Amino acid sequence: MVLFQILVFPGVIFLAVFGMFMEFVDRKVYARLQNRVGPPWFQPFADFIKLLGKEELIPEQANFRMFKLMPLFSFTSVATSFLYIPVWGTHSLLSFNGDVIVVLYLLTLPTLAFFIGGWYSTSLYARIGSVRTLTQLFAYEVPLFMGILASALLADTWSISEITLFYSRHPWYWASNIIGFAVSLVALLGKLEKVPFDIPEAETEIVAGAFTEYGGRHLAFFRLTLDIEMVVGCSLMAAVFLPFGLGFGMVWGFLVYLLKILFIVMLLSLARTLFARLRIDQMIVFCWKYLAPVALIQLLVNLLLKGVLVQ
Repeated sequence: MVLFQILVFPGVIFLAVFGMFMEFVDRKVYARLQNRVGPPWFQPFADFIKLLGKEELIPEQANFRMFKLMPLFSFTSVATSFLYIPVWGTHSLLSFNGDVIVVLYLLTLPTLAFFIGGWYSTSLYARIGSVRTLTQLFAYEVPLFMGILASALLADTWSISEITLFYSRHPWYWASNIIGFAVSLVALLGKLEKVPFDIPEAETEIVAGAFTEYGGRHLAFFRLTLDIEMVVGCSLMAAVFLPFGLGFGMVWGFLVYLLKILFIVMLLSLARTLFARLRIDQMIVFCWKYLAPVALIQLLVNLLLKGVLVQ
């Protein structure tokens, strides 16, 4: 049963299918907001199958081992992180006190894999994109961590399942984390490299960034990693900031979970529509000058609330 849960549901196969479907939703909503038709529902699946069937081309000067290993490494790390996040209830498949740190760590690894893969491609465009990827990581990661961990601070636990359980039992504390939700949403845009933070890819400037030299199944797994990372990031935000509609059975809980993910993805699509791409220096200034201080305010608010609760 555990093996089924890891490999099928809510594990790898579910994540892959749901991630590609969420890519369709994101692209479709983004297109409609721009008064375009958008892709059909099967487009992400067709793209994935097409890439799997293409020939593998590896640059002569590239590090062969790193070039082939990074797509698999990024995919496995982000898929593993989903096992610690509650889906249809208040408990995840795997849980322990401290798993929120593990999930945040595992969600950082794909970005490092993008950097290493692009750097060892030895292509000029790929190296520029990989450097941008790593530079951007140091900008959005701190606000994201602060936004998520502020909720854990008030719940007095480092377990995602226990955080979800705490806020489901005390729903009136949800309003205290609105700032953290907004900060995490913006930081998630940076992690997913979506507009206005699609600076590492920037197809009008550096082709495809760190993925310039990738094709075939390697590019397919990189793209699948980004789709799954979007699902995992939205699931983490839903578990920490939107712990509503739980405790009414697996079916109802799962339907509520799907609605939460759709809501967060639509917010991401709306943000993509409203803003144009920033320069890398503008992105760093924005994160450190505005986003991080706002996340710090959320930490201070939760510290004050925790002091009141203790008294």
